[in-house]
Amino acid sequence: MQGWEGIVARLDGPFHFRIIVQPSVASILAIIGGIKDAKLGKPPYFWALIVDHGHRIELIKEGWKSIFKVFILAMVLEGAYQLKIGHLDYRGYVFVAAFVFAVVPYLILRGPINRIVQPLSKKRSLGSPNS
Repeated sequence: MQGWEGIVARLDGPFHFRIIVQPSVASILAIIGGIKDAKLGKPPYFWALIVDHGHRIELIKEGWKSIFKVFILAMVLEGAYQLKIGHLDYRGYVFVAAFVFAVVPYLILRGPINRIVQPLSKKRSLGSPNS
């Protein structure tokens, strides 16, 4: 429980803007990825990650490539936060915070965006004059 209290404690104080910025950037990247997946007819990302054993490694690489910079930024900002408040003994929070604020929103949103956009892009392609 102490771990979640540490995350919640970061909602206020120095660098609190990162609690909004990091999930927002991760969400934007998830939306972009979900739209690309829908246009290519790919299955929802997180679902494919779980059930598609044959392509799991390439899916992880693709997702990591997309979210890597946000994850690193999340770690840097968490490290700066820890320096500011003088609690460098919580280094594990660097990874936990980066995962919670960058990776989780990405994983949650990319698949549903694909599911929302895929029927729309199919309708658009059916109604195009070139079909």
